[in-house]
Amino acid sequence: MKWLQLAGFLILSVGGGFLIGSGNRPDELYQGLVKPWFSPPDWVFAPAWTLIYVLIAVAGWRALRRGNRPALVAWVLQLALNFLWSPIFFSAHAVLPALLVILALLVSILVFLARVGTRDPVAFWCFVPYAMWVSYAAALNGAIWWLNP
Repeated sequence: MKWLQLAGFLILSVGGGFLIGSGNRPDELYQGLVKPWFSPPDWVFAPAWTLIYVLIAVAGWRALRRGNRPALVAWVLQLALNFLWSPIFFSAHAVLPALLVILALLVSILVFLARVGTRDPVAFWCFVPYAMWVSYAAALNGAIWWLNP
């Protein structure tokens, strides 16, 4: 049963991320934007997000298995905000609203980290790379907004 739960979290995180990502890809408008010097090559995003979505799934599964309802609420919120960002940024081309969403996403990630804290070090450390990546992505989003008035 526990492996089925983990499979469900993986399908939701990795599968959902793949569906959102494949339906909201960088287009010509995005390619024409001025990007900051610290913008990575496009090929970096797919492998980075795939690994991060696996870690997100493991952390959520662990919160469920441990009955950590406050952490699970933060987990659901962060995933919803995560899935919301790409359509806003890439499809709607709404850079400032996307920045607000990614900042809210970062807050929800930090709330999850606080709620698992020392009670589940594995879930905590699964979310640390995610927090770092989203911080970096928020800086990219903010720089793109700043450089493209």
